[in-house]
Amino acid sequence: MTAKTVTGYEARSRARRRALQALYQWRLNTRAMAEIIAEFLEEQDFSNVDSEFFSDLCNGVIDRQKDLDEQLQIHIDRPIGRLDVMERVILQIGLLELVTFPQTPARVIIDECVDLAHRFGADQGHAFINGVLDKVARTLRKSEALPGNSSAN
Repeated sequence: MTAKTVTGYEARSRARRRALQALYQWRLNTRAMAEIIAEFLEEQDFSNVDSEFFSDLCNGVIDRQKDLDEQLQIHIDRPIGRLDVMERVILQIGLLELVTFPQTPARVIIDECVDLAHRFGADQGHAFINGVLDKVARTLRKSEALPGNSSAN
């Protein structure tokens, strides 16, 4: 049997899943993120994971969490602190990517976050994630061809 070749897309998708798990763990306890990242890199198989992207997502969410929460709050109808922990982390990852990784299409980021919500979130959480990140993307990525963007080419 031959080993399956992992594409850059798959390696990033796996990095998002690991980042979600690491950030969720960080939110639930008082350990330093650097310690959690090191533990993940040491104890889990990262051979098919974009480990640099994993670290960028984890550190980016931690470093910019206040700004991310403020930007997200504009697009949600309840206090950010009242969100389910998993949904909040998924939204933070999605917003961070929309802001700091312009080479990744917004639709890919949204779809990946919706998939994370399907896998790890509450029932119907994926619909909430989709709605919020769609609003955010329309604000931040006006030039991208998103359904309903009148300014898209």
